[in-house]
Amino acid sequence: MKILIAAAGSRGDVAPYTGLGVALRRAGYDVAVATADAFAPLLREAGLEFRSLPADARVRGGAPGKRELMRTAGAFISELGQGLADATAAGADLLLLSTTTAPLGWHLAEATGLPSLGVYLQPTAPTGDFPPVVTGSRSLGRLGNRAAGRFALRMADRVYEDAVGKLRRRLGLPPVSASAMRRRQEEVNWPVLYGFSTALVPRPSDWRPGLEVVGNWWPHHDSVERLPVEVEDFLGAGPRPVFIGFGSMAAGEGERLSEIAVRALRRAGLRGILQAGGAGLAAAGDDVLTIGAVPHALLFPRLAAVVHHAGAGTSAAALRAAAPAVTVPVTADQPFWAGRLAALGAATEPIPFRALTADRLADALDQVVKERAFTRAAASAARHLATEDGAGRVLKAIRRLGDG
Repeated sequence: MKILIAAAGSRGDVAPYTGLGVALRRAGYDVAVATADAFAPLLREAGLEFRSLPADARVRGGAPGKRELMRTAGAFISELGQGLADATAAGADLLLLSTTTAPLGWHLAEATGLPSLGVYLQPTAPTGDFPPVVTGSRSLGRLGNRAAGRFALRMADRVYEDAVGKLRRRLGLPPVSASAMRRRQEEVNWPVLYGFSTALVPRPSDWRPGLEVVGNWWPHHDSVERLPVEVEDFLGAGPRPVFIGFGSMAAGEGERLSEIAVRALRRAGLRGILQAGGAGLAAAGDDVLTIGAVPHALLFPRLAAVVHHAGAGTSAAALRAAAPAVTVPVTADQPFWAGRLAALGAATEPIPFRALTADRLADALDQVVKERAFTRAAASAARHLATEDGAGRVLKAIRRLGDG
C-alpha cells in the first residue's frame, strides 16, 4: 500500500511526520510525504519519498493587516490545493491529511475514491473544555468555548472557499462549499487522530466519535546520531545549561533576543545554549554556546531548563525529556500550549513575546531552576508520555481501514 502524508507549514508542522512515516515504512508500507521543498532533506534523511508542495505563505514588506493576511492565506491555500492534486496524482492508496491539508484532501478523496485519515497536531474540534487553540488559553466557559470553536471553523472555511472551488473544477466535481464539505465529514464521523499527549490535552468528552488523542509522533533521527563535539564539550564543562530557542519564529529579532537571553542567563547565574533558529540568535563566551539544528531528543534530557516559543513539537519534546520550561509564545497555537504546560506545573506562567525582557526572563529562569516542583511535574508528564504510542495507534487505524 502506498501511503501519502500531506503536511504544510513550518518545520514544527512537518518534522513529526518523519517519525510517523518511518514507523509506517517499518510496518511494511510504502510512504511518501508531500510538503514544502525546504523540508526535502528532512524527508530523504528519514528514507521517505518526498513530493513537492507550495510553501510560502509569508507577507512581505512590513506588518500586514488582517485583510492582507486573509488574501495571502487564500492565495497560498489555492496553490496548495493544486500542488496537493499533483502530489496525489503521482500515486497513492491512502491519504493521511494534516490540519492544513485536510480541507483540500477531502475533495481529492471524493474525486479519486481514496480512503483518508486525519493526522492532526492541534485540537481543532469545538469543545466546552477549552477555547480554540488560535485564541489562546483563556476559557470562555463551556458554552463560550464551543461557540468560539464553531466560529473558528467557519473562519477557516472562508479561507479555503476559493481554493475549494478551483480544486473541484480541476477535478470535475460539482460545486460544494468548504463549510458543506466539512459538515459532511463530521456527519460521517471522518476519523482524526491527534498527535499530542493526553497529559497535555485529555480527549474532551463532548467530541464526536472518530476523534482520538493518540500521543505524539516524534521527529525521526538516526539511532547512531550524536550531538556535535562542541556541544558535548560545552555540556561537560560545567553545570547543566539552559536552552533558549524560538524555532522558526521571530525572524529579524535575533539581535534583540540574543541580548535579552545573555543578560538573563548571566543575571540568573546560568550557562546557556542558544539555538539560532529563524530568529538568528547568536552569542559567544565561556558561559554561552550558539548552535544550529540538533535533535531535541538528544539535547533536552541534559539541560536544566528549556526556554522556548511553545510550539506543539518543542513543548512535547521538553516534556518527554522531563525538562521544565519557560515559555515565550509568539503566535498561533503557541499561547494555548504555553498555558497547558503552566497548568500542568511543568512551566512557569507564559511570558508574552512582546513583553519579554531580560529581567522577566531572569526571574522566570531563577524560579524554574530552583523550585523543584517544576522538575517533578515535568518528570511525571514524561512518564505519562512514555506510555503512549502515537505511531502505533495510527498503524492500527490504517489496518482497520484496510479491513473495512
